Amino acid sequence: MKAGSENESKKDGSSNLDRRFNQTLKSVQGLLRGRSFPGKVLLSRRAESVVDSSRTLGPASTSNGKDGENDGIIEDSVFSKADDDETNVSNLSRDKSGSSGSSSNDDTGKGSLPTRPLRLSSGGRSTDSARVARFKKELSASVVDLDVLRELAWSGVPPDMRPVVWRLLLGYAPPNADRREAVLMRKRQEYMDCVTQYYDIPDAERTEDEIHTLRQISVDCPRTVPDVPFFHQPVIQASLERILYIWAIRHPASGYVQGINDLATPFLVVFLSEHEEGEMEDWVVSKLPPGKLSNVEADCYWSLSKLLDGIQDHYTFAQPGIQRLVFRLKELVWRIDEPVARHMEEQCLEFLQFAFRWVNCLLIREIPFLLVTRLWDTYLAEGDSFPDYLAYVCASFLLTWSGQLQNLDFQEMVLFLQHVPTRRWTHQELEMVLSRAFMWRVMFDRSPSHLHSR
Repeated sequence: MKAGSENESKKDGSSNLDRRFNQTLKSVQGLLRGRSFPGKVLLSRRAESVVDSSRTLGPASTSNGKDGENDGIIEDSVFSKADDDETNVSNLSRDKSGSSGSSSNDDTGKGSLPTRPLRLSSGGRSTDSARVARFKKELSASVVDLDVLRELAWSGVPPDMRPVVWRLLLGYAPPNADRREAVLMRKRQEYMDCVTQYYDIPDAERTEDEIHTLRQISVDCPRTVPDVPFFHQPVIQASLERILYIWAIRHPASGYVQGINDLATPFLVVFLSEHEEGEMEDWVVSKLPPGKLSNVEADCYWSLSKLLDGIQDHYTFAQPGIQRLVFRLKELVWRIDEPVARHMEEQCLEFLQFAFRWVNCLLIREIPFLLVTRLWDTYLAEGDSFPDYLAYVCASFLLTWSGQLQNLDFQEMVLFLQHVPTRRWTHQELEMVLSRAFMWRVMFDRSPSHLHSR
């Protein structure tokens, strides 16, 4: 009986994966409209069976008719952006010295684009009424089914539910509703005790290493998300400094490493959203009652700790986790889009020269901040599989500019990849990157030998 139940469980997991694969593929086909992904991994044979299979999958495989209504809008957004980028790159190739600067300015210059309110993106599907109802139903259960919650959250979390969902996905809050508030109160008090013990003390009571750590953090905090004024508020700077210092003191194996400051920012914004209304740029955190601000800070600390527990070797000596993941990224690009990989090799461009920052900061610095929380919905939904999935996300992100990269020399590629043209991105472009990464992972997981056959 036990063996039979295990087999049924495996079949159910495989069936769910197939359903998600077909659903994702169908959505991406709507975005592509006859175009194929770059490289060797083509989807034509699988695509032929998608229409038939979707008819038998039931309501869970569709988005209550809304995806089709938006296909044209999404396609225009994605591919008009690609056309703009191709124009910029052709200018870059024409004049290495002058035009490279103008290309960068087109997408990153302060005065080149009208300012937009910083609305935290949730993704198109996360606000569908049917999915919102499923979120509410799951979160109202006496014991939340984390597997169901992960599947829902993968495609985006409604902004008003994001704080609760993130705490559950990270394992910071227990799935049992009866215990949740007591656990949060205890953990918040534990953090405040740490602040009293480690932070609110004179420098005379710190070691030289602790003084150096605090000084480095105080230098990095003002550099965190420099293009978003919200993070320059003194109250936010002080909270960020405390969070990072306490984390470093309690994790001596790695200590503080530059880049961890970026990883705390999505948590600050999400947990503050429980107490603030309107656009993020209008929030005045100093007006928040001290007790609420302390709870937000504690939640950020514990959530950051939970996240880093799964990728701590990214930040230990020599950062072996990052090096391993960048090697994996290189391997993937060779299998997915060999012309790009070969061109980069011929130009002597090492993946570590651009991808180290991507992995170190989990792509936070490469996309508009308003999209980061949507990206992290998927990151956190991946759970223990997140490090492996991140390699595919980076590959998908890189190959967004497959055609352009093949026309650039070494210096031009370095400049391009250090300032990727994502300033105008909306959640549609991000959804394309995430969906492509998901499908490539499913394909290679089913044929792992392909990654070692070059």
